[in-house]
Amino acid sequence: MAPQDRLTSTLTRLEINAPQRPAPVLRVDGLSVRYGPQEVVSDVGFELGRGKSLALIGESGSGKSTIARAVLRLLAGGAHATGRVTFDDKDVLGLPERLFRPLRGRAIGFVPQDPGNSLNPVRTIGAQAMEAAVLLDEADKATRKRLILEMFAQVGLDNPQRVYDSYPHQLSGGMLQRVLIGLAVLPRPSLLIADEPTSALDVTIQKRILDLLSRLQQELDISLLLITHDLAIAAERTDSLVVLKNGVVQESGSTSAVFSSPASDYARKLHADVPALNPDRYARLRDPGFRSLNTGGKPPKINVSAVTKTFAVDGKVLTAVDDVSFTVAAGTTHALVGESGSGKTTAIRLLLGLEQPDGGKITVAGDQVTGRSRQSLRSMWRHLQLVYQNPFTSLDPTWKVEQLVREPLDRFKIGAAKERVKRVREALANVGLGEHLLSRKPEALSGGQRQRVAIARALVLKPDVIVLDEPTSALDVSVQADIVEVLLSLQANLGLTYVFVSHDLALVRQLAHTVSVMQRGRIVEEGTIADVFDNPQQPYTVSLLKSIPSGAAPSARLSNRQARRIINQEQIA
Repeated sequence: MAPQDRLTSTLTRLEINAPQRPAPVLRVDGLSVRYGPQEVVSDVGFELGRGKSLALIGESGSGKSTIARAVLRLLAGGAHATGRVTFDDKDVLGLPERLFRPLRGRAIGFVPQDPGNSLNPVRTIGAQAMEAAVLLDEADKATRKRLILEMFAQVGLDNPQRVYDSYPHQLSGGMLQRVLIGLAVLPRPSLLIADEPTSALDVTIQKRILDLLSRLQQELDISLLLITHDLAIAAERTDSLVVLKNGVVQESGSTSAVFSSPASDYARKLHADVPALNPDRYARLRDPGFRSLNTGGKPPKINVSAVTKTFAVDGKVLTAVDDVSFTVAAGTTHALVGESGSGKTTAIRLLLGLEQPDGGKITVAGDQVTGRSRQSLRSMWRHLQLVYQNPFTSLDPTWKVEQLVREPLDRFKIGAAKERVKRVREALANVGLGEHLLSRKPEALSGGQRQRVAIARALVLKPDVIVLDEPTSALDVSVQADIVEVLLSLQANLGLTYVFVSHDLALVRQLAHTVSVMQRGRIVEEGTIADVFDNPQQPYTVSLLKSIPSGAAPSARLSNRQARRIINQEQIA
């Protein structure tokens, strides 16, 4: 036997005896998607192993959801996908729809981003769940209902029958998201695609939903394709990452490798823009506020004292704000944090004079807000402005940018026409927008540009105080970083005072100087950011801080030992 024959024989035996690598549940090769002449996804490839998790991360427009919809065969009309998508050895793109349809829902589950738009508001959860249960091929209606209730219990819904009988508006956002997850995993799919499943949820509910997805993945051996713009969540929850920008893969690999040592400029930018990973990023811009805070002797810009507000709901009295007090020093940012229903929104409505309290007193720059008529509050509103949460709904879609920013000047009859034009341009320049956008309508702007217009609209009156109600929750993390930098630069240059409402504690750490933690209408803890974040005294505060993704810097989260110590002390007390 020739030497090369012996070598060939040895290699053949080694190949036969070597353990076979299991085939991936999903393989994407050279996937490109076009809408007409525009290519929105270009030559994307990745593999997802059985029982493993992979995250597609990137900003809006990066192609994440388009890739997911290509896998699900749910691309909008006019889209054309090329390349190869293989699921369980089946060519997804090549299958006729009649052969692929049985896979969608049964073998490939899908959890959409917004549960409010995914469920029919005029039908009960149970009626919609029974439609999903058809995928079980279980003829007996009673058995289908039993399996639904069991799944609702498995996803952590405390009273499955009540959920089953409820309409969507009777459940919280977190409960609705659990419903969607339960229905998606009910047929025991081998692949679950979750498209930004926590972007609209409070930080503690976000953690519960992500914990639930991780637990179900392990218990049911499901492969998870997670779509997110948050690198910290991806780092905590997935085995591998694919980083996308403008439909092109910037880098991919194991989560630990990409997270700890990102190779591409874009991945490094995403890493830098995640608040949980960079709590001191804006330390220099916040310094003037800290100096104002430490000066002392000056009266506070805002003083909320022993304020209470109740509402009558279904014949019962609900206390939304209960004996709430806090002060805000001029030139600083004070944050109100807490879960949905904690009273944050009611508190700022009282501060703005949009609601009147049952008791207590509120002053802004020495002027009393409480007990005044709406007409008498107009003069105060010139100096107290609000930036809403969602830039996609807070701007009139029929108006141009110039009209939107100028409207407050017109309403208060400030200056002649020439001066108003000048102030509009100054306000836009302050938020980093050029005059070329003046003639555009909101639909022609990005999400970040829309929110900058909303901030310019608030600034044009040159107010002393701006209330920021979740101003970045509808934005990508990179756009959020730009908005935060704009806000802090304006504060440093103009001495503005902010009240910042948010459920994102990592962002609060970056932006605020002081904080009040609200729970069920009461303030349970307050102080400087460093005091509350580094040395929390209340179990509720601990639970909020523990919900920050584990990629957070040590200064922004607690050790398990510290958390147990505080909670145990509370239980003993």
